[in-house]
Amino acid sequence: MSAVEEVAPTLQLPGFNLAAIRRDAASAPRASAALVSRQQWERRYRALLRVTDTAIALTSCVLATVLSLLATAPHILTGDPWLLVRVPLTTAVVWLIALSLFNTREPAIMGTGVAEYKRVAHATGLAFGSLAIVYVIFQWEGIRTQLFFALPAGIVALILSRWACRKFLIWQREFGRYTSRTVVVGSRDDVEYAIRTLGPGQRLGYDVVGATVLDDESASLTVDARTYPVVHGPDAAARAAFSLHADTILVASQPAADPNYIKRLAWELEGTASELVICSRIADVAGPRMSLRPVDGMPLVHVKIPTFEGGAHVIKRGLDIVTAFAALTLLTPVALVIAVAIRLDSPGRVFFQQARVGRDGRVFNMLKFRSMRLNAEAELGDLADSNEGSGPLFKLKDDPRVTKVGRVLRRFSLDELPQFWNVLRGDMSVVGPRPPLPSEVQSYDGTVYRRLYIKPGITGPWQVGGRSDLTWEESVRLDLRYVENWSVMSDLVLMWRTAKAMVKPAGAY
Repeated sequence: MSAVEEVAPTLQLPGFNLAAIRRDAASAPRASAALVSRQQWERRYRALLRVTDTAIALTSCVLATVLSLLATAPHILTGDPWLLVRVPLTTAVVWLIALSLFNTREPAIMGTGVAEYKRVAHATGLAFGSLAIVYVIFQWEGIRTQLFFALPAGIVALILSRWACRKFLIWQREFGRYTSRTVVVGSRDDVEYAIRTLGPGQRLGYDVVGATVLDDESASLTVDARTYPVVHGPDAAARAAFSLHADTILVASQPAADPNYIKRLAWELEGTASELVICSRIADVAGPRMSLRPVDGMPLVHVKIPTFEGGAHVIKRGLDIVTAFAALTLLTPVALVIAVAIRLDSPGRVFFQQARVGRDGRVFNMLKFRSMRLNAEAELGDLADSNEGSGPLFKLKDDPRVTKVGRVLRRFSLDELPQFWNVLRGDMSVVGPRPPLPSEVQSYDGTVYRRLYIKPGITGPWQVGGRSDLTWEESVRLDLRYVENWSVMSDLVLMWRTAKAMVKPAGAY
């Protein structure tokens, strides 16, 4: 008999029932059906990642050893034959351990893209760096080929496999699978903002199924033509999670007079939901500038003030030079074909120069392949009433000034290839905000001027986000977000998205 059971009969306080306490308050919450369902698909997806990671690590390391064997077969066979097994196996095991330690299969980053790729790259770098140090210290052989082949080939294969798995995840979400059934909590304005930010689809993994509005008693909430049920009451969020079979609660805001709301809500959701997501409306601040540091139980969110010079910008300039030089070298045959097509299609020069405003308001001549008639600028005034552009932008889907060849060039963004020369000169960057016309800059207000804090780019968030189909406000918001939150990794992602946008163009006319 336990000590508690021995003492229990002697407690005769009114209303005191130790057995009930043991059954209820002292019992850990059990997982709900919604929570179990989420945990099941997360385990399936992690198993998929684990299999692909293992296959890639083993294949890369074995191929590296095979190459080493072909290059120095007599030396290896007369030395230590077990080297052929020990080196690739050890490398693969250490590599896979690093991928696990860096939480590269964590549910929070599943399908996120850049964050997931960065963790994979960091884990791979740490694994091979540690192995190289150990092999040098003990003067072991066999690591060199792993470093020169398995490392680059493996990391590329891993990132490509994560990209393919992410595409699979997005495809599954189109059918309502592999998503988090989400209830949004907060004031009406904040709930509407959060739902719109998450988007109408489920690509981000959040399927909003209901809401808890703290400052409104309405029974439903309509956002972008979709109606969501609303649950009210002191324990509304927990009841909504249970009744709507939700596994995620997204808190857009909390009652001003209840500082312990989040903590109490987390307790209420134990066994019902998988996670509690806190939404911050810190405008256009991305992950690289934000960090969380708990201080004596109080979470402090650090937001780094953006800088527009320094080491990161030097790296960006180096990436620009390498990319521009490679593009100008490799695309010369394509450029010659385009030049001939332009001359055959319409008389006049091949290139078109136009004044654009660059960093710090400096004006430069931007090069493009000519896609319009020679007197296109003179005809602009006659078309002003037909403008379909937003804000100060002038755009026409069926612009009569555009030549036949020009339509093809614009559709696939081939008219912008000469801008790599502007990049090499230092007027532009490969990735950056859209280069504005001087007439546009004259209409800027104090906020929009921030677009000029860094060099404009050949591609950027505007070019891959819809181009001319975007409103003026949307294009400004995208550019300003890029200016303050860019990183080398985000530039590489935008380059990749640009290549995809050229194959399946949207808003290019």
